[in-house]
Amino acid sequence: MHELNEEINDKEIRLIGDQGEQLGIMSSAEALKIADEKGLDLVKISPQAVPPVCKLMNYGKFRFEQSKKEKEAKKNQHVVEIKEIRMSPGIDIGDFNTKLKNAQKFIADGNRVKVSVRFRGREMAHTDIGRDLLNRFAEQCAETANLDKTAKLEGRMMSIFLSPKTGK
Repeated sequence: MHELNEEINDKEIRLIGDQGEQLGIMSSAEALKIADEKGLDLVKISPQAVPPVCKLMNYGKFRFEQSKKEKEAKKNQHVVEIKEIRMSPGIDIGDFNTKLKNAQKFIADGNRVKVSVRFRGREMAHTDIGRDLLNRFAEQCAETANLDKTAKLEGRMMSIFLSPKTGK
């Protein structure tokens, strides 16, 4: 945080006016007197400098402007989520197309998608069916998404990751 008015107790400081003009090197008491005359705050903006740099400003207004900038920056950033779509190896074409539409919607929103196939019981003997299914899914999404990780079997789940293509 910035040091204000009476908190600044350096022997000498470099003072900058409220319009950004250099007012030279002086004692902190003199600078404080100038700040009082102008009805402004004395704010230490660069404590590491030799001598430290202080500026005349309306500190309340300065803090308000900064919080406004931070809110604006926060509003403009997008958090990328990972959405998951689960299928079974025996999925029918209608269900497959519905899942595909949902995945394309997630990708269009800028989110990553994890597509997984869950094998149960004897389906474990036919993991190639699941791999083909995932590859077909990735091919259908190829124009809007990149395949991050190829199909990989982890326990009873085989999954792939798709991320939106950048370069709009």
